[in-house]
Amino acid sequence: MPALSLPLPVIGWVYALLCAGALLLGAWIVIALHLQGEGARRHLARNVLGDSLLFGIWILGLAGGIGVLLLKPWSRPLLELFCWVLGAMTLFSAYGWLRGAAAGEGRPALMLSLALFAGSVLALCGATIVTLRSPEALRALSGL
Repeated sequence: MPALSLPLPVIGWVYALLCAGALLLGAWIVIALHLQGEGARRHLARNVLGDSLLFGIWILGLAGGIGVLLLKPWSRPLLELFCWVLGAMTLFSAYGWLRGAAAGEGRPALMLSLALFAGSVLALCGATIVTLRSPEALRALSGL
């Protein structure tokens, strides 16, 4: 088993719960904005494509996590794709936060917190990809 390998049930539960939580939070935010009035509804209408893509990405991760729990062969490429996309989104978001932050006294703390958060997400995604590519996972998720 590779050094970064995680048990498949742990991977399945982590991604199923994480993605379900993200979807519920996103739905709650959309509903709350919709109920705030016309200005918030216009904001939602302007961002409908981006919001739909984000919901789609989180649904991809949820399906992959549930598929791993059920040992379905289609779950491996789904969850690996989700991990690559989540890693890229994390890096782009962290870069955007750093660019947007003013060069002030809070910048070092922001950089540290972003590095810790992004590093944790990237480590989880990397360990998941390594695990999903391992011979044990390939056998377990082969459907044979």
